[in-house]
Amino acid sequence: MNQKKAQGVNRRDAVKLFAFTAAAAAVPLPAAASLPGGATSSLAEDFPWLEATVSQLQAAMERGALTAEVLCQAYLQRIATLDPLLRSVLETNPAALALARELDRERKEKGPRGPLHGIPVLVKDNIATGPTMETTAGSLALLGHRPPRDAFLVGKLRQAGAIILGKTNLSEWANFRSTRSSSGWSGRGGQCANPYVLDRNPCGSSSGTGAAIAANLAAVGIGTETDGSVVCPANACGLVGIKPTLGLVSRSGIVPIAASQDTAGPMARTVTDAAILLAAMAGPDPEDPATAFAPKQVDYLPFLRPDSLRGARLGVARAKVTGYHPQVDRAYEQALATLREAGAVLVDPADIPHLGEYDEAEFEVLLYEFKWQLAAYLQQWAPTCPYRTLAHLIDFNRQRAQEEMPFFAQEIFEMAEKKGPLADTAYRKAKTTCWKLARRQGLDAVFAKFRLDALVAPTGGPAWVTDLVNGDHYLGGSSTPAAVSGYPSVTVPMAFIHGLPVGLTFMAKPWQEGRLLGLAYAFEQATKVRKPPRFLPTVSPASRA
Repeated sequence: MNQKKAQGVNRRDAVKLFAFTAAAAAVPLPAAASLPGGATSSLAEDFPWLEATVSQLQAAMERGALTAEVLCQAYLQRIATLDPLLRSVLETNPAALALARELDRERKEKGPRGPLHGIPVLVKDNIATGPTMETTAGSLALLGHRPPRDAFLVGKLRQAGAIILGKTNLSEWANFRSTRSSSGWSGRGGQCANPYVLDRNPCGSSSGTGAAIAANLAAVGIGTETDGSVVCPANACGLVGIKPTLGLVSRSGIVPIAASQDTAGPMARTVTDAAILLAAMAGPDPEDPATAFAPKQVDYLPFLRPDSLRGARLGVARAKVTGYHPQVDRAYEQALATLREAGAVLVDPADIPHLGEYDEAEFEVLLYEFKWQLAAYLQQWAPTCPYRTLAHLIDFNRQRAQEEMPFFAQEIFEMAEKKGPLADTAYRKAKTTCWKLARRQGLDAVFAKFRLDALVAPTGGPAWVTDLVNGDHYLGGSSTPAAVSGYPSVTVPMAFIHGLPVGLTFMAKPWQEGRLLGLAYAFEQATKVRKPPRFLPTVSPASRA
């Protein structure tokens, strides 16, 4: 969900200084000195597949220089070495190496299934991975109650030859429990850290996926988004993140917030890797009616051309998506200059109508849908769990408050529990408001008025200092229009500010992922901003490098 949980609900002051004791923390945030000799950077960089792309790994396996088993073992060892700093991976797949050996045998006998054959993938812990691993949404309430089968998208990844390497930490219940939460914290995993600067937040709710893929703990990863939970951690962790058109990727087997906005999406270090992963995930699923119009098979790689920006009409969003950080604004201006130099036609400004006017309606829709859709998920995907309703989970959290609520409570849970059925007039009115203002009078209107191929905007600000006492200090961002309308967006690294990455977002019309990825790819190739993290303990003058 990310930060929209707080808008219209809790207007927080700026965060206090980050300080808490190990005794007070349920699971303390590790320090850089946790690594031997404090040699964080050298250990982080001493990895043969650092920043390796899916294509590079696939090519190495094709020529016999690498096997899936060796690659899996390397990533598992890296997780064991580095993840104590991050708390980004909750568990690894006990069957990973056996699966890798089987895929190596299959490659020799039949050849690869496709570009993901033998590639390790990390999956957010609100996506069902069958009975082999836990699926808990970060909550202790679901620990031990494993889903009977894979989520649809996980099944598709397995069919493509990907290896599910493990499950990643997240903001508990996808950041939809408290108005004062710290993104990246869960009762199961503790506080996830940002690999660029360890006392900074990785953003949520796909915090663990963002931190892990940025830190090269796997080749690629999967996050989920309701509003910002893929693009915000991608922004904070220097990644490419895709929030697909609603219905391109099935939600069956994903712990829900709201079917009106929920989707899974790829998180990767390059646009190409994200495009490969999205193609493997996408497709219709009879269990998710929203996917009825999804293409049965897609290939986004032909769209990835360095000249994709030439002649593209890009709307420059400014109102309500800029002005919250001067250095982000300067980076945005430089990005716009790059787009112009690459041949894009910039319509400036091309502001999004009604932005900010439907925040309360969005939150109302999410509260209603969460209550009923979570109960349906628990019934089907956690059949052994005794907590069958949101009310049961509220009681569980109260009984286990020391573990589940050591820093912040469950105000959003309690607000959602008070909501009535989905037939309520209030729910239907809020949903109509969202679609009217975000779609028809929002993105549709600006796309039509200026005949745009896409809109651009800064994705968000640099990562804030993690504060378990006061919660997140979210400055601003641009995730909401695409999230509420169900339209696609892609974020790609744009700049570094004091050693912290920030991204540029491209938004387009529904089902235009190919065009959108082409634009993002051309920008990525023109700038090549991405660089691996150095696991710095805090921001300092040296962080500028």
